[in-house]
Amino acid sequence: MATMHRKWGDEEYSYIPEKGEIGFIDYEDDRSVCSYNPDEEGPISITVPFPLIDRKPRSIFIGETSSEPIKIKNSTREPVELWKVDIYDSNPKDSFTVSLMEPPSATSDVDYIRDFLESFCLDDRVLQPGQTLTVWLSCKPKEIGLHTTAVHFDVGDNRIERLVFLLVEDKISKSLSSNKPYRRDRKKKPLVVDTSTVDAFVPGVRPPRVSNRGVRYKIPLYPIPKDIRELVENKEIPSVIGEGLTRENYGAYFNTLLIMEEIKMEEVMRGYDMECISFCKKGQYLTLEVPGLAERRPSLIHGDFIYAKLASDDATTRPHQGFIHHVETEEVYLKFEKEFHFRHEPGNLYNVQFTYNRINMRKLYQAVEAVEHLESELLFPSDSSRKRLIRPARLSPLSAVLNEEQKRSVEMILGCKGGPPYVIYGPPGTGKTLTLVEAILQLYIKQNSARILVCAPSNSAADHILEKLLSENAVKVKENEILRLNAISRQFDDIKTDLYRFCYHEESNFKCPPLQNLMRYKIIISTYMSASLLYAEGIRQGHFSHIFLDEAGQAYEPETMIPISLLCRRGAVIVLAGDPMQLGPVIHSREAETFGLGMSYLARLFDCEFYNNDNENYVTKLVQNYRCHPEILYLPSQLFYKGELLAFKNDTSSSMPCLELLPNKNFPILFIGIQGCDEREGSNPSWFNRFEASKVVEIIKQLTGKWELTGEDIGVITPYRQQVLKLQKALESLDCSDIKVGSVEQFQGQERQVIIVSTVRSTVKHNDFDRIHCLGFLSSPRRFNVAITRARSLLIVIGNPHIIGKDFATPNVSFVSLTYHDLTQ
Repeated sequence: MATMHRKWGDEEYSYIPEKGEIGFIDYEDDRSVCSYNPDEEGPISITVPFPLIDRKPRSIFIGETSSEPIKIKNSTREPVELWKVDIYDSNPKDSFTVSLMEPPSATSDVDYIRDFLESFCLDDRVLQPGQTLTVWLSCKPKEIGLHTTAVHFDVGDNRIERLVFLLVEDKISKSLSSNKPYRRDRKKKPLVVDTSTVDAFVPGVRPPRVSNRGVRYKIPLYPIPKDIRELVENKEIPSVIGEGLTRENYGAYFNTLLIMEEIKMEEVMRGYDMECISFCKKGQYLTLEVPGLAERRPSLIHGDFIYAKLASDDATTRPHQGFIHHVETEEVYLKFEKEFHFRHEPGNLYNVQFTYNRINMRKLYQAVEAVEHLESELLFPSDSSRKRLIRPARLSPLSAVLNEEQKRSVEMILGCKGGPPYVIYGPPGTGKTLTLVEAILQLYIKQNSARILVCAPSNSAADHILEKLLSENAVKVKENEILRLNAISRQFDDIKTDLYRFCYHEESNFKCPPLQNLMRYKIIISTYMSASLLYAEGIRQGHFSHIFLDEAGQAYEPETMIPISLLCRRGAVIVLAGDPMQLGPVIHSREAETFGLGMSYLARLFDCEFYNNDNENYVTKLVQNYRCHPEILYLPSQLFYKGELLAFKNDTSSSMPCLELLPNKNFPILFIGIQGCDEREGSNPSWFNRFEASKVVEIIKQLTGKWELTGEDIGVITPYRQQVLKLQKALESLDCSDIKVGSVEQFQGQERQVIIVSTVRSTVKHNDFDRIHCLGFLSSPRRFNVAITRARSLLIVIGNPHIIGKDFATPNVSFVSLTYHDLTQ
């Protein structure tokens, strides 16, 4: 497609136009894309091909040629030289062409098709006064995503540019397109009930109690003080926060942070109020579908209640209280006062107000209040005047696979006599849970007087520890000596049936055993929150000789204090296991997070030199990683662990057939660059990128088809809830619903053979928002660390490299600069 030119002496030569590079253009952030000014371009007017529609590129279908005429008009009284019409650059390369003839269609005759010519550059010609020349711009897409080109028109002494954007779709991306345009819901939802007034509502019917036995020690109500509420709601910072955290103000400091968090959670819960919804009648219940309930947004459990009244009722009508008797995936079963059920008719529309369940916050207030009796060295080890010296116990390992760091950690725990917490620092895949289980079982068989409490932040994590303890062949824990303590609100079918015998329950409802039963157990496993049940039932400080807190980096400090402050006495051994470089606790209030609620107790301990300097009397750092391929491990090791992690994965060969996807089979990381489109729909503020979703599905079809991987081998991580939903919808249509798709938080502590990460973002202007709110793939270093360390054998990252290159929050580090060169080799 070269152009013939003449030199002096009439010598002909072939001239190939010099190609440029337009780089990345964000059409949402670049005003020049849609703001051409003909008056500034001179006497030649040039139309805009494929103009944006509602500030979005036009969509075309993959494999089909789309063409658009460009009108070039000479509005002067003189001839004008049009030297060149040039495709300056296209992305993807060579995806656009220009022609003087309209591209042939399916109905064009053979002669027209034979005579048609297209190229990347058109020869010079003269435009006569008033003449209009039509040039056709065509796009022939071979892949999905945003296609961009810059077309240059050299007219006289001027160069005029037209930027062109097209979104290329396939069937999957088209099926995931938004059905409703995004509209931010700014109107304030009506308040159904003001609970501060007397007789504000008609009481509902509470669920029946499983037994009449009450707890010995009820949790106080801990109402929020009016003066502090007013300060927080007026965006003022209470004075105790300005003092900074000290031993003297510990209780008041964290109490205030919890109040700030609770007020924010009340606001968040109000955001889920519903207008003009209908109830379904199912037997003796009225049911309500609650979108997001499966993700605990909002969090509704057995025994909670809502307020409802007819949407047509006026403000003076008292609403009815409805108690939740049963919770299913996204549906709650409610009982109101009898008259409400009697008057209910299908088609009735109601306004519904959710209430915030304060029980967990009350447990936290109780825990920080009880901190008063704890020794200072537990809360602030650096204040201690003496350093601890542990005499490690001799160890005969139960597990044959323990490495030296794991053995040393267990020996130190067995030799510990109290004092500051002992920490098992367990980076991803280093066998932290294995070490924890070994220490617990060693205590179980060697110290008959040991009473062990094991806490984890979630039910699934606590269940996992129980399963690991039971699976050790060298030790058989007696069934009557181990208890899996569950919250009363936990659904009975939420736990594996083979674990029922280790739980206390009545009539398919979990309960806390009475005190005399609790006293006989040598090992009790619970969540942090459920540990408060032990205190309420009558177990006092000093009963437990050892308290193990797993995944301590995920819990905020008051949560960690529930088992410590309520159940620990001087001399008890406290063991924290976790990784301060992985995801921390989820906090709703940005102010509370900034002032310390977002830092876990584990992370705060590492501000102390004894822990930060890897003193073995305080901490053991596990560095042998058994999960990841060495090349997958290299980057997080350098970024977060001082390059100390060692890859000990048994099989690092390229035996997985799906590694054929890789340009270099010895480098099991694949970056797939795609420029898609950030979208939202309806009133949902969450983002999705259907082009990335389509690419994810394409890869999964290869993995499960050609290379026969199962759904359990594959995990998909994406930071935005709406992208999760879009991917789940696409995978259901392919009968691949067994593949887990979730946020980074949902994958912490898990692993898969193959991890696919969809980064979603394709627009620069939203990066600052993502950084402020710790969203996105790279805006939070800890989120990035967790995301890229879930894969055992293959990590695939899908995203826009131009955005990712601007989106890393770790100083002096760029994911793209560190890996992109290697990925393309």
